[in-house]
Order: sequence, then C-alpha cells, then structure tokens
Amino acid sequence: MEPIEQGPAQPRIGRRSLITHAAALSAGVGLSAAALATRDDDTKNKDVSLSAQEISLRDQDLKFIGAEETFSTPELLKLNSINEDHIAFLEEIGLADLGERRIGDMDEGRLNVQILSAHTPSVQNVPGQEGIDFAYRLNRQLVDGPMASYPGRFQAFATLPLQSPEAAADELERSVREDGFLGALTNGHITGKYLDHPEFEPVLARAQALDVPIYLHPGYPADDVFQIYYKTTRSEYTEEFQDFIFSGSGYGWHQEVLTQCIRMITYGVFDRFPHLKIIIGHMGEGLPFYYERIANDMGEPTENSLEKPFEQYFQDNFWITTSAFYQDDLLHLLLKYISVDRVLFATDYPFAGIKEGTDWFRAVDLPREDKEKIAFRNAENLFGMKV
Repeated sequence: MEPIEQGPAQPRIGRRSLITHAAALSAGVGLSAAALATRDDDTKNKDVSLSAQEISLRDQDLKFIGAEETFSTPELLKLNSINEDHIAFLEEIGLADLGERRIGDMDEGRLNVQILSAHTPSVQNVPGQEGIDFAYRLNRQLVDGPMASYPGRFQAFATLPLQSPEAAADELERSVREDGFLGALTNGHITGKYLDHPEFEPVLARAQALDVPIYLHPGYPADDVFQIYYKTTRSEYTEEFQDFIFSGSGYGWHQEVLTQCIRMITYGVFDRFPHLKIIIGHMGEGLPFYYERIANDMGEPTENSLEKPFEQYFQDNFWITTSAFYQDDLLHLLLKYISVDRVLFATDYPFAGIKEGTDWFRAVDLPREDKEKIAFRNAENLFGMKV
C-alpha cells in the first residue's frame, strides 16, 4: 500500500494546542447573538423589539438537523491520524463514539438528527480494491451500528473510494438505493485533482441521476502545496503544531474548499451537470466576504465560456451550512448573497459543541419562518427526509 499523504510532516502534537484549538472552534468566532444581547442590555439599547433572550425563548421548540457531523472508527483513526497523541485527542473529544455519548450530546442540545460523515481525509488516499472495500465497510458500519441502534436519529453521507471513480459511483448508488444514504461527502483533493477533473465525471453524473448532493468538506493540502504555503523554516514554530493547523482549520481548509467551488464553476462542471447539487460548510468557507469580488472578476473572463452568469451557479447549484461558525454577522452576510432556502444548520460535532450551536441559533434575530428553514426544513426538502 502506498503511504498515506497527510500534508505536513509529523512532529509530536502538543495536546494543549489541539485541545485549545478544539475549544476555540467550539466557542465560535466573534460575538454570538447572546453576547450581542448582553452588550445591548449594557448600553440600554431600546431600538430592538425583542431581546436575544426573548427570541431564544420563543424558538425553544425548533427542530434541528445537523448536516456536518463527523465520526471515525478505530480503523479509520489508525489510518488517518498523525501520531498516537492525535488519536488520543480525537478519542477524547468523542469522534469515534457512535453511541450513548453522542446521543447524550444531541439530547442536551436538542439536535434531532445528525447526518454522519467520515473524518477527513476518510479513504480518499487508499487506492484500488483496498479503498473500495474500506469505503463499503465504513458505510455498512453506520447502517448496522448507530442507524440501527437509534432509529431516526442518524442519517449519513456515503464514503466513496474516489481513487476508483467508477467504483465510487457504484458505491454512491448502492448506498443511496440500498442503505438510504442522503448523498456523499468528499475531503479535498484526490491525488492532486479536484472534482472538475474529467476522471470524476462518473461520480458527478451518478449524483445528478440519483438527485443527491455531494458535500465538499476540506482536506489537507498536497505536500508540495503545504511546503510552499504553510511550512516554516524555523523548527521552534512547529512545537505547538502551528503549521498543521494553519494548513487546516486555522485557515487553509476554507480557502481550499472555496477554490474547488470556483474551479467547478469556471471549468464548466455545472454546464455539463446542470442539476448537480453541492453543499459546502463553515458559513460558506469565506464566500460571503469574497462574493462580489469573485462574481465581478470571474464574470467577465467566463462570459463566453459559461452558459450562465458566474454568480448564478452559486444560486442554482450550492447549499451552505453553518458548521462551527456560530456568528450572527456572518450568517446575515451570507443571507445577503445566498437565499435563505439554500442555508442548512450544522454543528461540526465533535469539533464544535452541539448545545452551543443550537442555543446560538435559537437566539438569532431572523423571522421564525426563515429559522425553521435553516434549522430543518431546507434539509428535509434537499434530502427528501422528515425529522
């Protein structure tokens, strides 16, 4: 078997930095609705008709579907972890728990359903029959395990052996038709290629034919990209694993997903597959901030090569989740550019807290109808499911 590429080299992980990083993700970035409400109370702002606390109380009965909820298994942890400290950290936060601990956290936050997906990079670096068998095994473990043990609480995105695209398309169809899976989730580049590459057209064609979405989750960069963008020449700055986090959740992941989205539009994926459905997480992976620049600057050079205006593809082919970004101002910025009908709730569990996410969203100042759409109705419509 070929070595599994993880991006950076493998120094010893500082447990403190990993745990601190996970806590930072759990805490979100910026001010939540509750924090903003406290600030408003302190400044005696009387212009708001309902306080965040009052909105939260009004919306205590919201149902929630979590669309980016991660799991692993002992076998997958061994394959994809950097070292023993990394495995211990992931076990400590509950990544491999698909039983009482996970259900307890869901119940505490009143999250009705988790849509499970395998921890990045899943089996994308496993070639040939070994990858095909591994993907099937992971998918069946969900069906025979948590989905059977806790009926109605778990759904799933299929793990696909993407180094074998025809087999990946077949596994997508099998898992959807036989096991009731809701689509598939990918994790960044596949041996240096993204989904706009012709190799992956069988997977895209099958997803469109099945009318199921593909969730583009980030993955770590290829080694040459890591060396250029993220590696430091000063070894003292790797002791707390700064380079690994810098290339991942600290920054690199979000640029990586948005780059893949722009590639797929620019190079005609959605003209070839006009009904293909793509989901991205983390409040748009930076898209709301860059939306006007991307639409304007990419619109002109693609005007004669694409069938639609560049920005129209974001409206027609993409859904976006709130995973791990419990921040009011980002949500409102996202809704400035993307229809509320295309936004899905997600927590990014166990890397972010479920209760914190549902508490945050109950307090968000949006019309009740819009909150229901984001919390569960859009997911019901997209996936053809019911809470």
